[in-house]
Amino acid sequence: MTRTIRILAVALLTIVGLVGTSLPARADDRDERRARCERRIHAAQEKLNDAIQRHGENSRQAHKRHEQLEQERRNCPDYREEHHDMDHHDMEHHDEPH
Repeated sequence: MTRTIRILAVALLTIVGLVGTSLPARADDRDERRARCERRIHAAQEKLNDAIQRHGENSRQAHKRHEQLEQERRNCPDYREEHHDMDHHDMEHHDEPH
């Protein structure tokens, strides 16, 4: 019986050790994905700003860059979740008369 308890204890410690070491890796992966998304969104925003400066706000170039920025935002679930409330708030106030 003592041997069975030892085997179970070792098995339990092994499982806890494996699970414990995988959790930080998942958090690191999530942080890295988030950082990549933020870099892509920032780059798309810079390209949009450049297109607006060079060609005007209503140009086809600016429109294309705006679509690319929106696509980057849609591809980043963390960005959508964080900015959904802000976008909704901005849209509500956008329709108000000044």
